[in-house]
Parts: sequence; C-alpha cells; structure tokens
Amino acid sequence: MPTILQSDRKPLASTRPRMRPQRGAVVVLAVLLLVALGVGVGGAVGRWLPGLPTPETIDRSPAALLIAVRNIADYHAATGTYQVVVDLEHDTKYVPEIVSSERSTLLATGSVDARVDFSSLGAGAVTISPDRRQATIRLPAPTLAPATIDPAQTRVVGRERGLVQRVEDAVGDHPRDDSELYQLATKKLDAAAAQSDLTGRAATNTRAMLTGLAQSLGYDTVTVTFGPPAPPAP
Repeated sequence: MPTILQSDRKPLASTRPRMRPQRGAVVVLAVLLLVALGVGVGGAVGRWLPGLPTPETIDRSPAALLIAVRNIADYHAATGTYQVVVDLEHDTKYVPEIVSSERSTLLATGSVDARVDFSSLGAGAVTISPDRRQATIRLPAPTLAPATIDPAQTRVVGRERGLVQRVEDAVGDHPRDDSELYQLATKKLDAAAAQSDLTGRAATNTRAMLTGLAQSLGYDTVTVTFGPPAPPAP
C-alpha cells in the first residue's frame, strides 16, 4: 500500500476577517429580549446606557372646546357652606343582615349660593324722585341655587356589607356606584340651606351693594325692596 506522507507545514490561516458582534446589535437584541419577557425596558436600558437622555413628558391633549356661552344676570349675594352625613342602608327582607345587607355612610361638604335675578327687571324697577335725590329699587326675592358638593371634602367614611355583597365585589368587575349617596347628600344640603337665613343674608348684602352704588351717583336716600319669596317646590 502506498505510504501517505504527513506534511510538516501548518495549514494556512484564513484571510477572511472574523465577524464580531457589534455593541449596537447586542443592545438591540437585549431590548427585544426584555420586551419579549415583559421586563421594563426603560429602566434596564437606562442602567446599561447611562448616557441616554432622560425621557421627556409631552402633553398631547387637544385644546379645550367651547360648548356654550351663557350670559349671567344673577347677583350671587351670599354663599353658605354646609356639612351633612348620609347614612344609607339596604336590607333584604327575611334575610339576616350578616348574610345580605349594605350600609354606607357619606360625609359630604357642599355650598349653596343665594342669588338675586336682575334679568327680569323692567323700566318700573327703579323710581327716581323729581329732585333726583331719592331712589327706590324693587327686586325679586332672593332664591337659592342648587347645592354643589365639594369632592375634595366629601368621602365615604363607613361601609358595611353582608356576605352576599362581599362575594359579588370579589367576583364582579363593576365599579361601585355611589350616585345614590351623592343625590341624597345634595338634597340634604339644599334642605339645610333652606332652613338657614341664607336668603336673608343675601337680601342684606344686595341692599348694601345697591345703596352704596346709588349714593356714589349722588342719591341721598336709597330704598331697596324685595318681592315675596317663591313658594317652596313640592
């Protein structure tokens, strides 16, 4: 058999350059891996590449849209701030409270404005004496605006629920509806304002304002009268 001679020469080194991974490619692959794993990319990349600028926050909300413009002819002469407690309970008939019931307590703070309507004043609302030294102004009685609840000072301070309600909260995905509590709070605030002397304070403030205004125009005597109050709503 022929003898195979082993060459003493070493194989020639390849002249093709070896491909080395670039740092940018490594970072991109790492970011993609973090995204695939659900890892926060911003914090990780920030630690790896401290030279990157801090992300900026951009508000892309659209501009405000003007829906309506309304002329206001009411003089808000007094404002009362009130605080009420709403204690509302819902029970299931013939079922123990520990099984099915719900009781919520709302501490509500709101304000009520007493206002005088100047929009309906006619030519006979102001009477001037011949010597222009006396003025008589006739106005409608002050009225109360609907109560406005202050959300920053209103909160649910207590809530008790039965087993059925607790299970429904645990398995359900519906947000809690406290609109009934707020509606009752608004009614209580309206009632508190109606029982107070807020309209009387509004009449006093309106009379003082108009008297000072007329006297600045040269009138010595100013009389401000108010019509009868409107009957309470049923």
